[in-house]
Amino acid sequence: MRLVLAAVGRMKAGPERELLDRYVSRARATARALGVSSLDLIEVDEGRGRSADERRREEAAALVARLPAGAVVIALDERGASLTSPAFAGRVGRIIDGGAPALAFAVGGPDGFDEGFRSGAREVVSFGAATMPHQLVRVVLAEQVYRAATILTGHPYHRA
Repeated sequence: MRLVLAAVGRMKAGPERELLDRYVSRARATARALGVSSLDLIEVDEGRGRSADERRREEAAALVARLPAGAVVIALDERGASLTSPAFAGRVGRIIDGGAPALAFAVGGPDGFDEGFRSGAREVVSFGAATMPHQLVRVVLAEQVYRAATILTGHPYHRA
């Protein structure tokens, strides 16, 4: 099983990137016990179309082109389901146990997801109704993936 964190836009060096890298490193190490062979970061450029619809279509095509074949996709979207960390971990665990070759978490661009991409995702999850900068969403996502791995492996990081 391969985990992928895919996002529209490039994250620059700085404190957010350092925190992202820290949680990705922790998640990689912890998720090995779950049979996860790798955790990869994928960034695609923001669309350059004139309209929001054009940009969303370009970004969706770029994401699909970079995701592993057969990947189960969880899209992060403000209109998605709001889950507790244990519920999120449970969904991740079921996908890992289900034998999919990859699980990809996708963060859209400033205009959100193309509806075709969004509707093609297995799950659509929200980390809250507040609008967050995409750099912070990536950090929160990486932390939640790490937290899910610790919950699934019985590590004491998550204390409920």
